[in-house]
Amino acid sequence: MRELAFIAFLMAMIGFGLRRPFLFVLTYIYIDIVSPQRLTYLLLNSVPISLMAAGLSVGAWLVLDDKRDTRVAPRQGLMLALLLYCLWTTKGADFPVDAQFKWEWVWKALAFAIFLPLTLRTRLRIESLLLFMLLSAASIIIVGGIKTLGSGGGYGELNLMVSNNAGLYEGSIISTVSIAIVPLILWFTRHGTVFRPDWRVRTFCYALVFSCLLIPIGTSARTGLLCIGLLGVLALRDVKRRLTYLALAGAAAAMAVPFLPSAFTQRMETIGTYKADASASTRIAVWQWTLDYVQDHPFGGGFEAYRQNRIRYDKIAVVGEGNNQTIERIPEIDAARAYHSAYFEMLGEQGWPGLFLWLAINLGGLVRMEMLRRRYAKSADGEAWIAPLAGALQHAHLIYLFGAAFVAIAFQPFVFLLIGAQIGLDTYASRLRREQAWRPLRRDRSQPDAGATIATPAPDVTLRPVRFPAPR
Repeated sequence: MRELAFIAFLMAMIGFGLRRPFLFVLTYIYIDIVSPQRLTYLLLNSVPISLMAAGLSVGAWLVLDDKRDTRVAPRQGLMLALLLYCLWTTKGADFPVDAQFKWEWVWKALAFAIFLPLTLRTRLRIESLLLFMLLSAASIIIVGGIKTLGSGGGYGELNLMVSNNAGLYEGSIISTVSIAIVPLILWFTRHGTVFRPDWRVRTFCYALVFSCLLIPIGTSARTGLLCIGLLGVLALRDVKRRLTYLALAGAAAAMAVPFLPSAFTQRMETIGTYKADASASTRIAVWQWTLDYVQDHPFGGGFEAYRQNRIRYDKIAVVGEGNNQTIERIPEIDAARAYHSAYFEMLGEQGWPGLFLWLAINLGGLVRMEMLRRRYAKSADGEAWIAPLAGALQHAHLIYLFGAAFVAIAFQPFVFLLIGAQIGLDTYASRLRREQAWRPLRRDRSQPDAGATIATPAPDVTLRPVRFPAPR
């Protein structure tokens, strides 16, 4: 029955897309985030629905869409350069078979992110894109929030509708994404136009925010807790009464502690004693191995290069109580340990050039959103939505990059969709400024200014001699 529901929804989206081709883009967004083919058993698994949706999106844009306002941003060029560079490193990867497997989905994420801003010509399209991103992620987050309320969850125990943990269904990744999208959800409570922000929309949005905050608890992901802390700090930028906000936030945190499951609190305590935790200790050892590796391989080892690492580290534990406490160092050996950081993932796989390209793409987005935020901070009603949206996209990106320091999500498609939305907003604002600059010129040429003296040409008068009759 669930499989039939997915098929009916996708067929309806494709059918509506025949009349509104931009819906093909939204269909691809839904497939890319939710992965319905992983939630079914037979029919959708045998059909390349993601490739079909991408083909329909590009084809409809080429044939039917209006391209008069199309602009290419510099960051699209950087993403194209990163795509070509990854292709080059894949051909010479240390593990060709494994690298090819990762390349098959990485190039699709980069290619669609390059294409996506070309379709975002209007505010409605930008808002629809973000709405589909949020609602698609919400289909996973709401399930996780309900299960967290019912069972409390636990590290590796929260079932998010699938048995494997790839993509957004992995605990640390969904924890990072769920906190990152909170600023965008709050933007829809004030500036949305697809669904007017009445009490029903606000109630749903606030309930979704609550569910987003539950995800790090249900997954027991330390990354999610750190992202919540950054979210609280970034919110200080927009609130008017900061002392009141800090007091309420502190009171809410204190009231929530007694209701937190013991599995969550025990795991969060390992943040301060990370040397005693094998997961945290191996991350530091892998990061050190990566720095040593790129000294001899400055261009990286291609995708999945971490498979060759062999690390030795000391797990430190405090034994005993009171004055009888002693520190024990337990030697541990591990091999083929993942990077657990997007920054070291880029460095180990793509080397210094790949890391610099990736940082330029991401940091460039933060800078451009800050510029838009300041430029439209005091805009009139027709443009009052731009500055808050730029700020929400910037905060979402900052939270994502902060969480990426502890999770290997450098090529996660969700962040590239976020970057595509940033570029779409940036190019839309550029077209808006250009039209505003041309509007006075067109007005001056078409009609005179009020109070101006209009010079009218003198009539063409021909003087002729007048003959009087002779006297009689």
